[in-house]
Amino acid sequence: MFPLLSLIIAALLACGLVHAETVIVPGATLTDTSGNVIQAHGGGILKVGSTYYWFGEDKATNSALFTAVSCYSSTDLVNWSRQENALTPISGTNISTSNIVERPKVIYNSKNDEYVMWFHSDTSDYGAAMVGVATASTPCGPYTYKSSWKPLGADSRDMGLYQDDDGTAYLLYASDNNQDFKITQLDANYYNVTTQVAQLTGATLEAPGIVKRNGVYYLIASHTSGWAPNPNKWFQADSLSGNWSSQADIAPENVRTYFSQNNYDLPLGSNAIYMGDRWRPELLGSSRYIWLPLSWSSGSPQLVWADVWSVDLSAGTYSVASGTTYEAESGTLGGNATILSDSSYSGGEAVGYLGDGGTVTLNDVQGNGQGQWVSLYYANADQTWRNVTVSVNGGATTLVDQPNTGGTDVILSVPVKLNLTSGSNTVTFGSSQSNYAGDLDKIIVYNVG
Repeated sequence: MFPLLSLIIAALLACGLVHAETVIVPGATLTDTSGNVIQAHGGGILKVGSTYYWFGEDKATNSALFTAVSCYSSTDLVNWSRQENALTPISGTNISTSNIVERPKVIYNSKNDEYVMWFHSDTSDYGAAMVGVATASTPCGPYTYKSSWKPLGADSRDMGLYQDDDGTAYLLYASDNNQDFKITQLDANYYNVTTQVAQLTGATLEAPGIVKRNGVYYLIASHTSGWAPNPNKWFQADSLSGNWSSQADIAPENVRTYFSQNNYDLPLGSNAIYMGDRWRPELLGSSRYIWLPLSWSSGSPQLVWADVWSVDLSAGTYSVASGTTYEAESGTLGGNATILSDSSYSGGEAVGYLGDGGTVTLNDVQGNGQGQWVSLYYANADQTWRNVTVSVNGGATTLVDQPNTGGTDVILSVPVKLNLTSGSNTVTFGSSQSNYAGDLDKIIVYNVG
């Protein structure tokens, strides 16, 4: 972050003119310290000293075509400040506004005192299947584009980078029409690849990341299903060259990685932070981020679902917030709203047919008067997204998006920040909307906002 900008933001935070975030809320609309929606999809994290840099795809235009590789900085992984764009289009090259630049990852080369960015470089029809490289003397750049090509002459689509403890770096990439997954060593400058060290044949893997823990390498990746989510997997090996174990789920299979796709995996003490994208292809700029603890407490890497959670970077630990649960079926039903019964619901019941006149009002919802995160647990068996209106104490409605959950027996949650008055509140769902909302199971109200 630029020194003057750091001082200005610190002063605004101290005066209360900028709200400092303290928690991570998966699926929330993240905004930077200027109040703008964060555009850093498909990205990666680089730590320099005590500062984290988040590089990603700017999809504000809702197009898959290249607009910019954005760069944000933070010292706590929660409050992010946008810096100058790290990489921007260059006409007449493979990174023009008619091309694709995805999944930017940056690593530092101590030999050259240089920051090196790798990315998926492609044509608009994804027919080129190349990697691209750019370099800079500072973390956010701007980066100077070098070239795009096929590594070792083979396809490269979704990709990642891994830098080992000894500084050796590796390209992780989907290859051979996404049928094979490869790990290839970079040269000493990190400008090119040299030797393929591993290939998982027929694996159909993409969106890769690697975490090293107690000398063991853990590969986290999704399978290929376009923009739609699927159950992401983990593999382990004592060496990057293998042998890699058979695949296993990082989350319950039916939740499809909580409707997300792996993007980057950041070590945190003895655990890690899973950083995923919740893609919305028809509105790419509205795709959200699903960041969750990745824990080895069971002996294998497993996502810990947390509506609201926080990190202690100095201790390398995380903590999950607790809240107060209100069951939807305990509310007052209106219109065509109906009680549904299924063992997948909390308490065995939920409320369906919300919207198109159907409502449910939860009474005596306790608030703190300071703005709070509220998680809505719901089911949406459609192939498309739904949404639901939320109104507090008869006030204006807030529209909350509800991705498809994959079935009526699959429950996910989405967050909304509500201004609940101190003490008792009524919260109504489904009013003033003609479309049907997802079936509401319960809500959980947190004291943080």
